Parts: sequence; C-alpha cells; structure tokens
Amino acid sequence: MRIALLQSSGRPGSTVENLKVLDEAAGRAAAAGAGLIVAPEMFLTGYAIGDDIARLAEPADGDAADAIAELAARHGLAIAYGYPERDGGTVYNSAQLISAEGTRLANYRKTHLFGCFERDHFTPGEQPVVQAELDGLRIGLMICYDVEFPENVRAHALAGTDLLLVPTAQMHPFQFVAEHLVPVRAFENQMYVAYVNRVGAEDEFEFVGLSTLVGPDGVARTRAGRAEELVLADVDPVFLAASRDGNPYLEDRRPGLYGSLV
Repeated sequence: MRIALLQSSGRPGSTVENLKVLDEAAGRAAAAGAGLIVAPEMFLTGYAIGDDIARLAEPADGDAADAIAELAARHGLAIAYGYPERDGGTVYNSAQLISAEGTRLANYRKTHLFGCFERDHFTPGEQPVVQAELDGLRIGLMICYDVEFPENVRAHALAGTDLLLVPTAQMHPFQFVAEHLVPVRAFENQMYVAYVNRVGAEDEFEFVGLSTLVGPDGVARTRAGRAEELVLADVDPVFLAASRDGNPYLEDRRPGLYGSLV
C-alpha cells in the first residue's frame, strides 16, 4: 500500500480551511497512487490554539468527520487525521481513521499527554491499543508522545499491528525522536511506523517536520524536511513478513522477567 504523509500545520484556528488543505492534499495523494493519507496531530483545528481547542472540539461522528468521510470517498483513499474530540463535557486529543469508502474505522484518544499545555486542555485516553483492518494490513493508531513509551509500541506489536500511524506535533529541540527513536521503535517491534508531524512556528512552539515512514528494518522509506510537504512511500507486506521471520525479538522475549516494569 502506498501511503502519503501530509506534513503541514494547516491553518490553525480554522476547521474550514484545514478541510480545504486536506482535500487538496488527498487529491494529489490519490493521483500518485496512495491508498492512505495521514495528517498530523490536531490537524483539523490547529494545535496551539488555547481555549479554541474546547470551542472547536467535535464528536468522533461530528460534522468534520462527515466532511472527511465525503472527501475520502470522493478521492478513493483512506484518511487518518488528528483532532480535538468532544465527548460530553470531556475533550480528548484524538486521531481517527476513515476508510476509502467513507466509513469510520477507528478512533484513538492520546494516552500520554505532553506538558502543561496538553494537560490543561485534554483528558488522557485509557485504551492503549486501537486497531483497524485496511487493505490486508492491521493498522494501529497512536499520537506523538505515546510512541516515546516503549511499552505502548510493544503492546501494538503483541497485538499484531503491521503499520502504526503516529500523527504528531513534535517540537524543537526534540527532533531526535523523528531521527532516531522512531526507527528504533519500528525495528524492535517489527512493524512499519508512519510518523507525521506539524511544521513551523505556532504560538510558543516550533514544530520540526521530519515526517517519516520507517520499515521494520529501521530504515526510513521517506523523510520530509522542515517545510510543508507531501511525501509518499510504500508499505510492503511481503517484506514485513520476511523481516519478522528473520528477527527474533518477539520470540525471544521472557515476559516472566518483566513484572517489575509495572
């Protein structure tokens, strides 16, 4: 499956404009043969928008989800995107996956909130592994800081995730996460990882870009720079199966020794 990574901060504060950005990018991705496009963390509204997070938050099946389902079906490709999710009086930092037919496949709530900004505006999710089947691949969802906890990604590996989608808002000076940590996560857990970042200045944050798709061999299949960009790469299930056959990490685990970790 060909995947498009949309490295963009969109237009912070405007859901309407961000839907336009996503629509245009989805058209380019579909024309290039992609079956899935992944947008960054909080792409729908913008990240550093303060109290507008609560104002713009929508249910998982809200108007914006309907609009994205329509454009997914129109372009014929699946879409994963980050957004603020409202559930009653609670707001989550969430990511949703919608199929190429416009069906909502999975919705994930960020379990590990980063810094005072996120803890002031969101409630953490409680379900660490959220998956869906897409074109013969088992897709997992995670958001930004979540991938920095090895237990999180290992839980996905043990649940059979083939491709982990990580919409992110990775900021300076933590670019080593995109450059070094994400490839290690892909290798040690024998999966593809799509890490898709925001870019540029947004209030007090400076997002570093460097979006990447990394294979189970720890090698980046594509990597964006520091500007707005749409990059594409392929997930190869045959290569994934061969890599898993040749890598003993999961088979050689000794879970009985790890009780002290929790």
